[in-house]
Amino acid sequence: MSTEKNTHCKRRLWDCGITDEGCAALASALRSNPSHLRELNLSENKLGDSVKLFSDVLQNPHCKLETLWLINCGVTDEGCASLASALRSNPSNLRQLSLSGNKLGDSSWKLLSDLKDDAHYKLERL
Repeated sequence: MSTEKNTHCKRRLWDCGITDEGCAALASALRSNPSHLRELNLSENKLGDSVKLFSDVLQNPHCKLETLWLINCGVTDEGCASLASALRSNPSNLRQLSLSGNKLGDSSWKLLSDLKDDAHYKLERL
């Protein structure tokens, strides 16, 4: 874990072999103390729709996550819809969401780009 100014925490768990079980444990840990983590990189892990577990985390008003990388994680339209729903319920923090290399259809990208284009949300990069 690296810290900048004691308020900015990052976790880089890129290509660590994290699967459903690990994703569940990580989501549980973030639910219990969501206020410190600002960046999370879970790219190149086989998460599939386990990313739905992060919906509760993102919906939490104490969640300060600003950047979430889920590149090439096997996320499908169902997982993307869950993330979009969570972001709609707590639009204030996430600025960057990376989902390239996943199995997403046009409807998923539309859900997320609608959030990006809405002034109520801070999502800047998709």
